[in-house]
Amino acid sequence: MKYLREVSAVALRILTELGRRRRSLIFWAIFPVLVLVLNGIILEDRAQISTEQAFTNAIPATLVGAALFFSCLGGSVATVVAEREQQTLKRLFLSPLSGVSYFLGIFVAHCVIGLGQTVLVYAIAVAQGGSFEGSIPLGLLIILLSIAAYVGVGFILGTQFARRTEDINSLIAAFGVPLLILGGAFLPAALFPQTLLDLARFNPVYHMIEALYGVSAEGVALADVANHFWFLLVFALVMVAGGWVSYHRMLLVERRL
Repeated sequence: MKYLREVSAVALRILTELGRRRRSLIFWAIFPVLVLVLNGIILEDRAQISTEQAFTNAIPATLVGAALFFSCLGGSVATVVAEREQQTLKRLFLSPLSGVSYFLGIFVAHCVIGLGQTVLVYAIAVAQGGSFEGSIPLGLLIILLSIAAYVGVGFILGTQFARRTEDINSLIAAFGVPLLILGGAFLPAALFPQTLLDLARFNPVYHMIEALYGVSAEGVALADVANHFWFLLVFALVMVAGGWVSYHRMLLVERRL
């Protein structure tokens, strides 16, 4: 119960601070909606498919390839950097709050943000005639694994490479944009030449999009997206573990400063 209360308190504090920055909330809502609409219009025109099918097909790339990337990965980097600059970690050492609870609290907060964007994207898509064709529990699991992977990477980048708020944009741009393009977030992977397809198989974003696309747009079962799913599962576990180790190392450094 102690850890549950602490995790809830940390997550609620982060979400409350975000709620006070209403401009950020508005932008995080506008961004996935605009990307979804643009993707839907482009697919409808170029693929010569119905509006309903276009928005159904546009959901995976919009959600896990764009929205969750910037909110969960970029957001977790920004949170870690801001907490260091605001000396929140220093105050943590003087409180009974454990490092595990703090880590999990940030993780839970970004899960809530990611799930909120998921509801928003699917609501807009359904309003345009889109649908979810496959297993909802499997689709939700893929989304949660994607969030976990992004937050884990965010902790690694935020604790090891970003020292100031000014570092965040350049770090995300240099690290993230190539991954998004190679993952099929902006261009369908079907258009890639074979050399890029071979590289994409090592890109977690590619596996996130392909796994969710198979379940959400095509209605396939786990066996049909097994390669993508297991890659994503292993990657998410490794990144969460790596994020915790990086966070723990940061705490040791902060204690000595």
